[in-house]
Amino acid sequence: MTAARAAAPGRRQGPEELQGGAAELLDILVGESLEWAERNRDRFHLPPDVTTTADPNTTLKPLGELAELTAVIAACHPLSALRTQAGRLLALAWQETGEGDLFAELVRREPQATYPVELYGSFARAGLRNAAVDELVRTTTGLRGWRVARDDHTRTLAVLNAEARIGLPRHADFDVVLAHTGLGHLPEPWLLECRTAYGLTHDVFHLTDWGRDRARLSPASAAYLRLWLPAWVESWLEEQLWDLVGELLAVTACLPAAPFDPVAWQRLADARTADGALPEQGPAPLPGTGTGTADVFLACYHSTLVLAFAGTLARTATATPILDSEATG
Repeated sequence: MTAARAAAPGRRQGPEELQGGAAELLDILVGESLEWAERNRDRFHLPPDVTTTADPNTTLKPLGELAELTAVIAACHPLSALRTQAGRLLALAWQETGEGDLFAELVRREPQATYPVELYGSFARAGLRNAAVDELVRTTTGLRGWRVARDDHTRTLAVLNAEARIGLPRHADFDVVLAHTGLGHLPEPWLLECRTAYGLTHDVFHLTDWGRDRARLSPASAAYLRLWLPAWVESWLEEQLWDLVGELLAVTACLPAAPFDPVAWQRLADARTADGALPEQGPAPLPGTGTGTADVFLACYHSTLVLAFAGTLARTATATPILDSEATG
């Protein structure tokens, strides 16, 4: 693993300053995170019982998160080599689904379930379609039961996004649902705890299409986040909740004229294992110390992908574009 060091630690930089060492740090973090995911590609493999008895939290969830986050990197990162690297992982995820056939089976088994539509939406957003799934979800999302209100408004935003990505009519008004979320209410910042913090980050991701359309953040939301994100990042850095810090830094990168916090990014770089993985919290579990390799993967895969995703958003948040040196020579 390359030693990653940020430029000018100790103060947050404006977007016009995100050059040189800071850009290099971000590119290293994104590249090494993707390399780790590629080395662990077999861990994203779906078991034969994925549609029946397998735990979706250790099978479908990792694959869906791989697809969602690598699709953003493949589309948005300024370096062609990293876009290609992310594209390989996205292709792997699509191949694991049988090029979408898996979602047709899941929808037939559970027509009321939202997760197959959400997962398929990630691929559809990247231009990967399956005609059978498209036909099925046109029917299932038109059922009366599909429109029954869900308790979790942030999850409803995810469903509405998936519907739009697939080309389906949204079953509810996005802005009305958003108004009931943490981002909609802008609660007192000291009331935020881990669960609601994750809800807030995902409100931002669903609103901005995972950072692709950052202008959708309202001025009031952006001002609120700009004011309180530094304190939240500092607090959860102290608790070594690296995964949540990564998501908060991704949200920071969605702000207009997004600031860059070299201290926070360096802390994440330093928290990684020798092979480039970022644990979700604290030190990473190690094979040979009572924890299996699969457990190490589950403890690190999400936060490592989030690190690559957040690094990509921060890299593309510059007011002055950073040129792709591979393309410009």
